[in-house]
Amino acid sequence: MTPEQWLPLAAAHAERADALTEVWRAARSAGRKHAIEDFLFTYYPTRVAHLRRWHPGAGVALVLPDGGAEAPGATPDGDAPDVPNAPSATNAPHADDRTTWRWHRTTGREIVTLDPDAFLADRGDTVRYVRGLLSATSSRAGIFGCFGLHEWAMVYRDREAGRDQRHPLPLRLGHEGTDAVVEANPVRCSHFDAFRFFTPEATSRNQLQPSRATQVGMEQPGCLHANMDLYKWCLKLGPAVPGDLLLDAFELARDIRWTDMAASPYDVSAYDVAAVQIETPHGKAEYVRRQRDFAQRSNALRERLLRVCDALLGAQ
Repeated sequence: MTPEQWLPLAAAHAERADALTEVWRAARSAGRKHAIEDFLFTYYPTRVAHLRRWHPGAGVALVLPDGGAEAPGATPDGDAPDVPNAPSATNAPHADDRTTWRWHRTTGREIVTLDPDAFLADRGDTVRYVRGLLSATSSRAGIFGCFGLHEWAMVYRDREAGRDQRHPLPLRLGHEGTDAVVEANPVRCSHFDAFRFFTPEATSRNQLQPSRATQVGMEQPGCLHANMDLYKWCLKLGPAVPGDLLLDAFELARDIRWTDMAASPYDVSAYDVAAVQIETPHGKAEYVRRQRDFAQRSNALRERLLRVCDALLGAQ
């Protein structure tokens, strides 16, 4: 790709990343925690700088302008300023030299591309694991009967046991009301990285008992957290993932996170969010409606990420 082709794409990518992180950056700039979006930057190893950095993906060579002047909005070490109010991209000359980036190879100082052999030497096991997990998940039908009870199971009987709850937000139904919802509904959580945060009293209530060893065999596209994790797998595959796929996965994870908290036992009204009252028939129906939409979006992203893995492994 010539500079005239890819520099506008890099600039548009940085602007889109700024828009997607605007709420979180505003809260951080004001010194406030954000009970919904902080998760995207703590549970996942997210830096705004990395989100703003555009990659074309494997197999695409970039012709650098002016003997190496680089992409918009970055500092000389390759990272955009990771500050809450990071500005939109600018075309500062020599701002970001891709010729020094890890896993990249150059022809002179003018053409740079991802070196799949170097990448696979470091990340080959990760690529193969991610491919196996995504392929297995795609092969299964979604399960739409969990109703987001994983969040409720994470605080089940907390007060009774003298534990602090996971979030500073108040419980919408109080402690006893929250416990009653868990006891009145079957818990069917298939995602280990949610199940491992269940309280000890809730663990035995789960009809499924996922583990790290069974993750590939149990992950399914109806699970909100499995679908959020597509963003994690994009991060793991780094520069092999095209920029639009990375931001599509982040946007899906962000949208799911808002529903995950709306359907949780917490009172999120301070964030102008209407609760998805999964303890009611109407709330359950609304949860499933959103869950099916997320499953459809995630399946499309999963197929795109599988193609990234296949392209890398086919380059060996």
